[in-house]
Amino acid sequence: MANTSQHWNQIFSIKSDAELGWYESDTDQTLKFLTEICDLSSATVFLPGAGTSVLVDDLLSRTAQLVLNDISDEALKKLGERIGINGKVTWLHHDISQPIPDKIPAVDVWIDRAVLHFLLEETQIIGYFENLRSKVKRAGYALLAEFSPDGASKCAGLNVHRYSVEEMSSRLGPDFVLLKQEQYTFINPFGDPRPYTYALFKRNAG
Repeated sequence: MANTSQHWNQIFSIKSDAELGWYESDTDQTLKFLTEICDLSSATVFLPGAGTSVLVDDLLSRTAQLVLNDISDEALKKLGERIGINGKVTWLHHDISQPIPDKIPAVDVWIDRAVLHFLLEETQIIGYFENLRSKVKRAGYALLAEFSPDGASKCAGLNVHRYSVEEMSSRLGPDFVLLKQEQYTFINPFGDPRPYTYALFKRNAG
């Protein structure tokens, strides 16, 4: 975790949010998928790789509880300074490919925007999906938004693993049913197009 933490800590310590390649001031693309979830106001939501995303601010007013995870303690520090002390938030400085501590509660919704695709080794990817399945409740939801197969091969100086909806579905397993998908092109702060695969899944209730 150390080397990866150092990489992300350096980025978050020297760049403003608007200088980050994944920065978006408008989170409507993610929020529109969440309209499929009727009881979001009572939900506990897990954000792997929360970083300093303004999605956190939007979710604070729309959900009951948030678990904010990042491998960078610098990112979590900056985010904490922005949103302040909030009883809705559980903080988790942790490598999301490693088992999540038991103290972290089960969640209703898992929202990943551009985190999973940074995991390259098969053991990391397997660990990620084991975490997701261990924490998402029955009848819960997973929203994954990752670089698409025709998207960029690198981000933040790192190689990425690009995802199709089919691979997402396969890795989640038969317990998760695809509700909605979209191929979406995000224009980053530097004006460059970044094709994403967005997909919302619901876990079987039984």
